[in-house]
Amino acid sequence: MFKKVIIILSIFLISPCAYGIDRCELNVEFFSRFNDKNLEYYINRAIDNNHEAKQASMRVEQYRQQVKSSFGKELPSLSVGANYLGVHVPMLDNFTLSQNAFVLPFIMNYEADFLLKNRDKTKSAKKSYEISLYDEKTIYISLLSDVATIYTNILEYDELIKISSEIVAIYTDIYNADIRKFDRGIISTEEINISAKNVENAKNELETLKKQQKNLLMQLAVLTGESALNIDCLQRGDMDSFEYSGIIPDEITSDVIFSRPDVMAAEAALEKAKIDTRIARKEFLPRFNITGIWAFNTIAEGSFFSWESSLAAILAGAVQDIFKGGQKIANLRFQKAKYEELFEKYRQTDLNAVKEINTSLCFIEYDTIIENNTLKKLEYEYNNLTAKRRKFERETISTPEYLNNLAGFLEVKKEVYQAKNQRLVNYYTLYKATGGNL
Repeated sequence: MFKKVIIILSIFLISPCAYGIDRCELNVEFFSRFNDKNLEYYINRAIDNNHEAKQASMRVEQYRQQVKSSFGKELPSLSVGANYLGVHVPMLDNFTLSQNAFVLPFIMNYEADFLLKNRDKTKSAKKSYEISLYDEKTIYISLLSDVATIYTNILEYDELIKISSEIVAIYTDIYNADIRKFDRGIISTEEINISAKNVENAKNELETLKKQQKNLLMQLAVLTGESALNIDCLQRGDMDSFEYSGIIPDEITSDVIFSRPDVMAAEAALEKAKIDTRIARKEFLPRFNITGIWAFNTIAEGSFFSWESSLAAILAGAVQDIFKGGQKIANLRFQKAKYEELFEKYRQTDLNAVKEINTSLCFIEYDTIIENNTLKKLEYEYNNLTAKRRKFERETISTPEYLNNLAGFLEVKKEVYQAKNQRLVNYYTLYKATGGNL
C-alpha cells in the first residue's frame, strides 16, 4: 500500500505543467475550410499569443496545483526540529542528566481518513480543475470566433472601400459636368449645390469606412498579440475568393449541445457542489488523528542516535467538536443552497445553449436567402446598367445620367458584399454556439 502511495505521489510531482490548450479540442480545422492561409495564420497566432487566453491557461495550472495540494493533505506529514534544551534537575543516586542538551525530534502526523472526508476534498478540487479547463476552452473558442469575424469584416471593408472610392470619382465627374452646365446657365445654383453635396457625402462615407477598417485592424493586431503599430503589415486575402467549402448542417444534435464547454462546466460545478455538501455533513463527525514522535537527545547517557538516548511515542485518538457556534450547521445550509443555485444555473445554461444554436441556424437560413435575393438584385441592376451603357454609347442619354446609374449599380454591389459577410459571420457564430463542434 505504501509503495502505491509513493508511485501516485511521484506521478503528481513529476508530471509536466499543462500550459496552453490542445488545438484539436478547438477544431481549428474548421477555419481551414475557408481556403484562406491568412485566416489560418491569424487563428494560430491568436492561440499562441493572445494574453487574455493565456491568463485562462494560467488559471488552469493554478487549479491543477490545488489538486496536488489537496492530495498531499491525504498523506502523512513528517517534520523534524533542532532544539536546544537547558534544564536543572536534582541528582538522584547514580542517575544523572545533562543540564544542557540538544534534542532532535522527528514528528509524524496523519489524519486517518476513515470517513473519506479528505478524499472528497480532493475530488472537489479536481472538479474545480475540470471547470477551469472548460472555462479555458470557452475563452479560446470565443477568441477564435472573434478573430475570424474581425478578419472577414476587414475583407468586406477592403471591397467597400474600393467601391466607395469609385463612387467618389463618379460623383466628382458628375459635379465637374454640372459645373460646366452651371457656367453655361443650364442648371440652377440649387442643382449644383446638390451635386457638390453628393460628392461630400461620398467622401465622408469613404472616410468612415477607412476609419472603421483601421479600428478592426487594430483589434485583429491585439487579439493576435501584435502591436497596433504594425496594422499596415497585416496580410489578408480577397473577399471574392473567400468562401466556406464545408457543409453547414440544417440541424444540430443534442449531443453537440451538451458537449459545449459552458454546459459541461455548469454540470461539473453542480457535481462539485454535491461533493461540498457531502463534506459539510462529514464535518459533524469526529476526526481520527495519529501522531508519532521519535526524539533523539543528549540529556541521557549514550550516543546521540542510540536507542538509550531516544524517546519514542505514538498517540492515536478521535477528536470531536462539542460547540462551534452553529458554524457547521450554517455551512451545511450554505452548501445546500449553493447546490440549488447551481442546479438552476445548469438548467438555464442548457436553455441558452439550445437558443444560441437555433438562433445561429435561423440567421444562416435567412441571411442565405437575403444574399441570394441581393445577387438577383445585382443582376437586374447590371442588366439595367448595360442598357444604359448602350444608350450612352448612342448618345441618347447624358454622361451624368449614365454615371448616376453606374453609382446605383455600385451601391447594390456593396449590398452583396455586406450580405455575404453577414452569412459568413453567422458560420463563426454557429461554431461558437456549438462549442467548436462544427
